Amino acid sequence: MNILKVMMFMFVVSVVLQVAFGQHHIRCLPKEREALLQFKAAIVDDYGMLSSWTIPDCCQWEGIRCTNLTAHIISLDLHGQVHYEYFPLLGQYSAVSWRYISGEIHKSLMELRHLQYLNLSFNSFRHTNIPEFLGSLTNLRYLDLSSSHFSGQIPTQISSLSHLKYLNLARNYYLEGSIPPQLGNLSRLQYLDLSVNSLNGNILSQLGNLSRLQYLDLRYNSFEGFIPSQLGNLSNLNKLYLGGYDSALKIVTSDQWLSNLNSLTHLSFISISNFNSSPSCLRTIAKLPKLRELSLIECGLSDHFLLSFNPSNSNFSTSLSVLDLSRNSFTQPMIFPWLSNTTSNLVGLDLSWNLLKGEDLKSFMNICTLRSLYMSGNNMTEDLSSILYNFSSACVRYSLQELSLRDNQIRGSLPDLSAFLNLKTFDLSSNQLSGKISEGTRLPSHLEQLLIMSNSLEGGVPKSFGSTCTLELLDLSDNKLSEDLTVIFNHLSGCSRYSLRELYLRQNKINGTLPDFSIFAKLETLDISGNRLDGVPKLLHNVTVLRSLNLFNNSLSENLPTIMHHLSSSLQSLHLGMNQIKGTLPRNLATMFPSLKELYLDSNKLNGTISEDLRFPTELEVLSLYSNSLKVEEVDEVDEVDEVEEVDEVHEVDEVDEVHEVDEVDEVDKVDEVEEAEEVEEVDEVEEVDEVEEVYEVDEVDEVDEVEIK
Repeated sequence: MNILKVMMFMFVVSVVLQVAFGQHHIRCLPKEREALLQFKAAIVDDYGMLSSWTIPDCCQWEGIRCTNLTAHIISLDLHGQVHYEYFPLLGQYSAVSWRYISGEIHKSLMELRHLQYLNLSFNSFRHTNIPEFLGSLTNLRYLDLSSSHFSGQIPTQISSLSHLKYLNLARNYYLEGSIPPQLGNLSRLQYLDLSVNSLNGNILSQLGNLSRLQYLDLRYNSFEGFIPSQLGNLSNLNKLYLGGYDSALKIVTSDQWLSNLNSLTHLSFISISNFNSSPSCLRTIAKLPKLRELSLIECGLSDHFLLSFNPSNSNFSTSLSVLDLSRNSFTQPMIFPWLSNTTSNLVGLDLSWNLLKGEDLKSFMNICTLRSLYMSGNNMTEDLSSILYNFSSACVRYSLQELSLRDNQIRGSLPDLSAFLNLKTFDLSSNQLSGKISEGTRLPSHLEQLLIMSNSLEGGVPKSFGSTCTLELLDLSDNKLSEDLTVIFNHLSGCSRYSLRELYLRQNKINGTLPDFSIFAKLETLDISGNRLDGVPKLLHNVTVLRSLNLFNNSLSENLPTIMHHLSSSLQSLHLGMNQIKGTLPRNLATMFPSLKELYLDSNKLNGTISEDLRFPTELEVLSLYSNSLKVEEVDEVDEVDEVEEVDEVHEVDEVDEVHEVDEVDEVDKVDEVEEAEEVEEVDEVEEVDEVEEVYEVDEVDEVDEVEIK
C-alpha cells in the first residue's frame, strides 16, 4: 500500500512539473470545443472577435482560458470594447467606436460545466432575454452581462449559482419586473450591480441576507416604497448607491439600519423623496467612521434642513473627502460655514444646480483642502472679476485644481487667472462673458483645460494663451471671435504648441484660410466648423497625429480630390459637409485614409458616379453624401464594407443605434441626471463614485477563492 501511495505521489509531481516547465500541454476537450462552435454559429461577429476560433486547440482561442491540469474551460471573456471621447459641446464623454458581438447566446454553453468566469458585457444582444440555462453553470464565480441590451426579467435560475461572487447586470436599460427574491440566496455574493434598467416594485428585503456583499448599486430603476431596513444587515458593505430618475423611493423613519453600516466608504442617495424630512438620517450618516464619498443628489435639501442639523454634535468623519449636494434647493450662503464646521478634509464639493449666488462664495474660501469645486447651474449673475476675487484672496486659490462655473449668468470679461497657482481645469461655458480677451490675461501656469464656449467673447486669442506650456484642451466655440485664423494660430504657437491636443473654435466669425498647423506636435482634434474659412493648406499631410478634423459649414470651394490630397492619412473622422466643395469622389479613399471611420461630405457640389471601383476604408462606419449631385450605380459590394451602401443620408454600420454607455465607471448617460460613470455627464462634474475596478483572477485550478473589489 505504501508503494502505491509513493507511485501516485511521484505521478502527480511529474504532471505538475511537466505543466510548470511547459513539457506537457493538454488540448481542449472535443465536447467543449463543439459547444463553443455551436455558440459561435449563433453569434454575429462583424468585428472579428472570434476570428481565432478556427485553430484546433480551443484553449488558444481569444477569450478562452482552460486549466492546464484537465483542459476544462474555466473562463469565457468576450466583453465588447468601447472607446470614449470628450465632446465639449455636449459636456460629456460619448462612445465613438465599438467592437462587439451580437446575435443569440446558444444553449450549448451549458456544456461548459467547469466555467467559473463569464463576461459578455458591452455587446449587443438586443431584444434577447438573459438565458435561463445560465443557472446550470453552477461553478460560476463571476457573471457580467452589463451594457449588452438584454431585456425581459431577471431569470430566477440565477439563484442556483451558489458559488457566485460577482453579478453585474447594469445598463441593459430594458430589464424589467421585480428583483427575484431568490437572489437573496446567493450567500457568497460580494458585488451586485443592477443599475440603469427598468426594474420596478419594492427593493427586496431578502437582499439583507447577502452578508458578504461589499458593493450594491440599484440606481436608476423604477423602484418604489421604502428602502428596506434589512440592508442594515450588510455589515461588510463598502459602497451603496440607491435612487435616481425622480425616484419614488423613501427612507424609513428609523435610521438604525444606516448606523449598522460601519464599513461604508461610498454612499449615494438620488431623488429620495422624503430625505429632506429626515434630518436624523444625515446625523447618522455623518457618524459613519469610514465614509469617504457622500452624494445626496436631488433630495429636496434646503437651508431649513441645515438649520435642523447641529454641527457640534454631528460633524462628519475626518475621512469624508467628496460631497455632492447637487440639484437641491440651497439659496443662502449659510451652507458654506456649515460645510466648514462639519467637514475638515473636504477635497471635492459639488453644489451644481442649486440657487446660490456668486457673493455667497465669500463664506467658505478658507476650506484649504478643496481641490475640486463645481458650481454649475446656480444663480450667479455677478461680474466674473468680483467672483474670482473671493477665491484669489483666500487659501483655496492654492489648493483648487478644478473649478466649474458653467451654466450661470456671469457677466464681464475674462480677467487675469494667474493667481490660481495649481488650477488644471476651468470651465466658464454658457455664461454671459463679453468683450475682447485682454493681452494681459494670463492663465494659471499648470492649466490643462480651459472651456469658455457659449459666451459672447470677441476678437481673438491673446499670446499669453500660447505661453501656457501645459494647455491640452482649449474650447472657445460659440462666441463672436473674428480674428484671422492665421493670427490665432500664431498666438498659440508658444510652448503650448507642444502640449495642445484639442482645439475647438466652432461657431465663431473667424476668417481666412486654414493655416499650416504642423507645429502643433500633439494636436489630435481640430474643430473650426461654422466659420468663414475659404481654403485648406497643402501641408496637412505632415500632421500625422491628427485624428479628427471638422470644417463643416465654412466656405471651402476647392475640388475634393485636391483637398483630400493635402490631408493627413492618420485621420479617423473628417467632416467637410455644408461647404461648396466640387469634384468627384476619389477612387482610392481606402489607400488615402486607411483608418477613417467617419466621413461627412453632405451638402456640397460633388458630382460624378458612385461606382463599383470606389474603394472605401475597411473601418468606415459613417458615410454622409446627401444633398450633392452624385449618381449611383447598382453595386453588390463596395470593397469589404458591406454596410456602406448607396446613401442619401448617414448610414451607421453599428447595430447599436442607441449608445448610452460611458465609462467602466458605473455611470451612464441615459438621462441628464445620470452623473457618473461608464458615462461621465460633464468633465466638470463631481464623480458620484470613484472608478470601481473589478479585479478577478481565475486560478489554474477549478476553485476561485476571492473576488477582489477595489
